[in-house]
Amino acid sequence: MLLFGTTHCGAQVLEIRTGEAVPREVREMYDAGLQHLIDSQDQQGSWNSSYRGAGVDGMAVMCFLASGEDPNFGAYAAPMRKTLRNMLRQQSRRTGFFGGSMYHHGFAMLAVAEAYGTVDDRNLWPGESESEQITLAESLELAVRCAVTSQKKNSYGAWRYNPSGNDADTSVSGSVLVGLLAARNAGIEVPDEAIDRAIKYFVSMTSPSGQVAYAGGMGGFDESMARISIAALVYAVARRKDLPQYKQTLEYLKSRLVSGGRAGLGSVEYQNYYQAQALFQGDEESWKKWNQKLIDTLKTRQQPDGSFDGSYGKSVSTCLSLLALALNYRFLPIYER
Repeated sequence: MLLFGTTHCGAQVLEIRTGEAVPREVREMYDAGLQHLIDSQDQQGSWNSSYRGAGVDGMAVMCFLASGEDPNFGAYAAPMRKTLRNMLRQQSRRTGFFGGSMYHHGFAMLAVAEAYGTVDDRNLWPGESESEQITLAESLELAVRCAVTSQKKNSYGAWRYNPSGNDADTSVSGSVLVGLLAARNAGIEVPDEAIDRAIKYFVSMTSPSGQVAYAGGMGGFDESMARISIAALVYAVARRKDLPQYKQTLEYLKSRLVSGGRAGLGSVEYQNYYQAQALFQGDEESWKKWNQKLIDTLKTRQQPDGSFDGSYGKSVSTCLSLLALALNYRFLPIYER
């Protein structure tokens, strides 16, 4: 890839959001992209990708949930549940790790958090023995425990590719921290200390200019719009908009709405995924301007089969592109301001 207890808390409820109608051009692109994901899904419920794993499965689940598709009824319900089952089977019942890398773990944890409260667990494991089943609440609690345990071993208070890694980078750490914040929003207990330590790491990696370094305690402050967007997003979702580093990163993003800046991390799709959320959380008018530019760009890049191709291949690039557009729907709880 790029890529606490056992008490079950009340799940979040997926409510229909109100607001401006979704533009027709967005709906048409999005529907074509979802159809591509359905057409290219394999028997296990995953996608044939060099980045194959729970994180990619989680991205796909989020694509469907983000446009309001019902995981219990309708044309997309069975494929969504098949992907969720495949994702959950990859999670260690002992450690809670989703496998592959902490990138996969972060995106899978985020997907489970967003699915929790919307998926009827009684319909998730048809015909499976009870020993094979795990509820979304149980999975999410395990995933949180894995992330927190990994962080406690890390001298930076953040995350790297391996759960036992002792170095850290802002890209992997962003994926895990957003997953933890989504779990907390869903009602799962996440220690305040874990969030505070991770935010402290991001503060240490943010320069006064708003640029964000990559790895360790330092690593070069350059114009990576992806890293700047990740930092702005985690500050916002963690409710730390009071931090000067939040204002610095957001202002940097707003100052580059026209030029777009440098993608960094090898993928404009990855940048778009985070920049959409960061701008939406930070400044709606800036997001609207940037969003229209994104729509115009993606209209020219979508393939006849509904896919988007890019640095990470069709499956991942399609998921990231759809999720960058998904703010137009505003269904996912993590997309709320």
